[in-house]
Amino acid sequence: MMKEMSIDLETYSDVNITKCGAYKYAESDEFEILLFGVSIDSGPITVYDLACGDTIPKEILAALSDGNVTKWAFNASFERICLSNWLKKHRPEYFTGYSITEDPAGQYLDPASWKCTMIWSAYMGLPLSLEGVGAVLKLHDQKLKEGKDLIRYFCSPCKPTKSNCGRTRNLPEHDPEKWSLFKSYNKRDVEVEMAIQKRLSKYSVPDFIWNEYHLDQEINDRGIMLDMDVVENAIAFDEKSKSALMLQMQNLTGIDNPNSVAQMKEWLSDNGIEAESLGKKEVKTMLPETDGNTKETLTLRLQLAKSSVKKYQAMQNAVCKDGRAHGMFQFYGANRSGRWAGRLIQLQNLPQNHMKDLAEARAIVRSGDYDTMQILYDDIPDTLSQLIRTAFIARNGYKFIVSDFSAIEARVLAFLTGETWRSKVFAEGKDIYCASASQMFGVPVEKHGINGHLRQKGKIAELALGYGGSVGALKSMGALEMGLSEEELQPLVSSWRSSNPMITAFWWDIDRAVKTTITQRIQTEVRGIKFFYKSGMLFIKLPSGRLLSYVKPCIGENQFGGESVTYEGIGSTKKWERIESYGPKFVENIVQAVSRDILCNAMKTLRHCFIVGHVHDELIIECSPEVDLNVICKQMGRSPDWMPDILLRADGYETQFYKKD
Repeated sequence: MMKEMSIDLETYSDVNITKCGAYKYAESDEFEILLFGVSIDSGPITVYDLACGDTIPKEILAALSDGNVTKWAFNASFERICLSNWLKKHRPEYFTGYSITEDPAGQYLDPASWKCTMIWSAYMGLPLSLEGVGAVLKLHDQKLKEGKDLIRYFCSPCKPTKSNCGRTRNLPEHDPEKWSLFKSYNKRDVEVEMAIQKRLSKYSVPDFIWNEYHLDQEINDRGIMLDMDVVENAIAFDEKSKSALMLQMQNLTGIDNPNSVAQMKEWLSDNGIEAESLGKKEVKTMLPETDGNTKETLTLRLQLAKSSVKKYQAMQNAVCKDGRAHGMFQFYGANRSGRWAGRLIQLQNLPQNHMKDLAEARAIVRSGDYDTMQILYDDIPDTLSQLIRTAFIARNGYKFIVSDFSAIEARVLAFLTGETWRSKVFAEGKDIYCASASQMFGVPVEKHGINGHLRQKGKIAELALGYGGSVGALKSMGALEMGLSEEELQPLVSSWRSSNPMITAFWWDIDRAVKTTITQRIQTEVRGIKFFYKSGMLFIKLPSGRLLSYVKPCIGENQFGGESVTYEGIGSTKKWERIESYGPKFVENIVQAVSRDILCNAMKTLRHCFIVGHVHDELIIECSPEVDLNVICKQMGRSPDWMPDILLRADGYETQFYKKD
C-alpha cells in the first residue's frame, strides 16, 4: 500500500508567475501540466509525458486526494495548486477539496497530507531554492543548469518570429532534443528533492511545524478580497495626477523632463542649491531652506516620487477569478527567525493611513470622480498611498476583525530577561515609552502631561536600543530628525542601558552561551533558552520547542579585533555567505522568533475563523457580522501553554475595509 510520493511538475501557462503568483498562473485557461515526475515510496522515478499523450495512472491520481499518502515536493504549494486546478478541469472525479463550502480555501487539495522540502531546508537555515540547497549540501545530484533555458523555451509563450514561422508557443515537436533533455531535467529535480530529504533525515521537522505550514497553506488558499473598483480607479487617478504634476514642474522650471536627476540638479544649481542627491530624505531636508518656485518644485518632486501606484498594480496582477489575491505569505520566509515573508502585494510594508476622512476619500476613488478628488485633496499621490490598505475588503455579508498584539517584542524581551519593572508596566496597562523615559530620567512622564516632551526620547530609545544598538541605531531611527542633538545621543544610550540592567546582562549571557556551545560542543542554557551543537550546526531551542538553526558556526575575529561568532546563511546581498553575529543580535533573533511563535499560537487558537491575512503582530479575520470583537481579542491574547506567565494583550476593531486604526 502506497505511503508517500515525491513529485515534480513542469507546466505551461500564459500568465507570468513571478508577477501574478502560482494561483493565478494555474487557473489560466491556457494552463497545462507538461511533465509529471514521480517516485512512489522512494522507488524508481517515472516521468509521465502528458504533453505527448501519457496518462497518469489511476492509483497516483487517487493518492493526490488521499490523506493517508504523504505528498513531497520542493515548494510543494506550487505542485498542490497546479494539481488542484488540473484535476478539477481534467479528472474531477479524483478531486476532493477541504474545509466548509463557505470557505474559499476549499477549492484546493487539502494541504494536510503535503510536506515541503523547501520548508524543511528553511527550518535548517538553508536557502529557499532547490539549486541553492543542492549547492550548500554538496549533493551528488545537482539541479541541471540548463533548466532555466528549457523552462523559458517550453513553459511560457514565445515571441512570433520569421524563423519560428510566427508561432507563439514551443511544443515538444519543435525541438525533440530539447524536449528529451527537459524530461531528464524533470527527473533530476525529483532526484535532488529526494536527496535533500535523505541528507536532512537526521534533523526531523517537528509535527507542530508541519501543522503550522498546513495552516499557512490554508490562509494562502483562502486569499483576501480586493475591491477592484478602488484598484483600477486609483491607477487611473495616479496617471492623471502624475501628468498634471509633470506639467506644473515643466511650467515652473522650464525643464523638459523633471524626472531627470541631472536636469533637476542643474536647475537647482542655477537657483543657488547644490544637491548631491535627490532622494526623498535629501529633498525633505532641503525644503525648509528654500522658498518660492524652488520650494514648490521640490514639493512637487516629492509628490511625484510617491510609489503608491506600484502596490495597486501588484493587486491588479495578483487578483484571481474569484476576486481574491492568493499566495501572499511565504512560510518561513525569514530563516533567521522563521517569520513569514510577504509575496506579491507585500502586506508587511504597506503605507500607514493618517487621514481623518479615509472612508470619504475612498468613496471618491471608488466612484471614479477625479475632479472631486482634485478639488478636495492637494496631494493626490499621498492620498492614494494612504488608501492602499482600503483596497482589501471583506466579501459581501462579512466583516473584517483586525486584532493585534500590544508591544509584542517589548513584552517578550521583558519576559525573557526578567526585567520586572517593564513587566509591571504591561501588567498595569501603562505606556511603555512614558515608563521607559521615566526610568531613564528619574522623573514622572505622562503622554500629553507632565514631562510629556520626554516620551519621544523614551520611544526612540525603546525602538533603537533593545538589541545592543548605540548612537548609530538612534540616528538610523531618525533621532536627529526628531529634534535630538548629536550630544544627547550617547547619554541616551547609557541611560537606557543603566535602567535596563537585566536586558543588558542577557545580551552578554547569550553571547557567552553561544561561544561556549560552539567551542566546547556542550549544551548551555540562559533563562530557559537552550543552545546545543550537532553535526556542524548550532541550534537554539525556544520555549515553544522550535529550533533556530545556524549552519557551520565558528569563532572568528570582528572588525575591532575581538571575538565574534560567524555562520553561513543568506546575507544582506541575498547570497549565501558568512555572516557575523554577537550576543545582542542573537537576542534579536530569539525575541522575534518567540514573537512569531506567539502570533502562530494565536493563529492556531483562531483557526476556526477565516484568517485572511497577518503581519508580525496582527491578524485579519473575515467573519460574519455576529462574531464578537472582544471574544476574538480575548482569544488572541491568551498566553501559550509553553509560556503561561507572559502578559499579552490584543486590541482590535471591526471594519469593512482594511486600514490602520
